Order: sequence, then C-alpha cells, then structure tokens
Amino acid sequence: MADTSAERRPAGELEASVLAVLWAAGTPQTPAQVQRGLAVPLARTTVTTILSRLYEKGTVGRERSGRGYAYAPTQDAPGLTARRMHHELDRDTDRETVLARFVSQLSTEDERVLKDLLEGSEQ
Repeated sequence: MADTSAERRPAGELEASVLAVLWAAGTPQTPAQVQRGLAVPLARTTVTTILSRLYEKGTVGRERSGRGYAYAPTQDAPGLTARRMHHELDRDTDRETVLARFVSQLSTEDERVLKDLLEGSEQ
C-alpha cells in the first residue's frame, strides 16, 4: 500500500501514529504489524523508515524478530512529552526566561498541579 495523500502531514504526525500503535499493542511489533494497525495506509518501507528514525532518537527500542526487528516504545506518552519539553528547554540558553514564560501561560488548574508537584518534591 502506498501513501496516496496529496497533502503533506504535519510534522510528527506519522511518528505519533506509529507510537500510538505500539502503545496500544503493549508488546514489541514488527513493521508489518505496525502497518496493519495504522488507520492511514502506508507502505511497509515507510513504516520501517519511521521506526528506524524513532529508534535513532531513542524513542523506541528494538529486538531481533526473525530477519528483522520488533519495536517497542521506550516510554509512555507522558514520558515522551516530558522528554520533548526537556529537549526544547535545553535548546535555549536563557532557561529562566523560558520557564517563566511557560509558567505564565499555564491555566489555573495546570499551575495548581505544578505547584503541588513542586511542593511534594521538597519534602
């Protein structure tokens, strides 16, 4: 099956779809298994390329399965989001300003959750 979409997908959409299949499976999956689990039809070579890139980023691990590999996520969805947040924070030299702006844009509920988490870590 070839990817027949005429429009480009937003950055990361395919990776997110592949990760969703892996998280739902709960066990390591081969590219063919991931391909079957996707809502959007993609060529197996495309799925393999996405999995290889995720492996290079450390987002998935892999183990031998026959002549190829089976892949599994290295973190759950919240862990991956936290890792991305750290990556973005590390890209800027003015961490204090980045964190201040992040906190200033939090909803009241998110601000309360963050405050509770920080107070809990001080104990």
